[in-house]
Amino acid sequence: MTRTNKLLLAPPYPVEQSMKHLGENLRLARIRRNLTIADVAERIGTGPRPVMDAEKGKGSTGIVVYAALLWMYDQLYQLEEIANPSQDKEGIALEMAKQRTRVRKGRGLADDF
Repeated sequence: MTRTNKLLLAPPYPVEQSMKHLGENLRLARIRRNLTIADVAERIGTGPRPVMDAEKGKGSTGIVVYAALLWMYDQLYQLEEIANPSQDKEGIALEMAKQRTRVRKGRGLADDF
């Protein structure tokens, strides 16, 4: 018997709301382009069900479907900006705090200058 991912059953509220908002935005992008779900599914190489699920913001939909839809609507750069490690200020700060500074052992300062 396979385990059910608890995150799929009850994601944190902010995650759930973000996914629904993303789905609404994807649907709006499709409608603005006057495309049907079948048209979009065919162009990204999947069936209509994953497109419908993505537009509903379902967490069980694979990220590749979301990325393909963003690509389809020429919005993939937004995903690249989110996942850009140079924008991860907290991660950079933590990395800098972990770095060791090299201290040389041995002679102290000379007084002959």
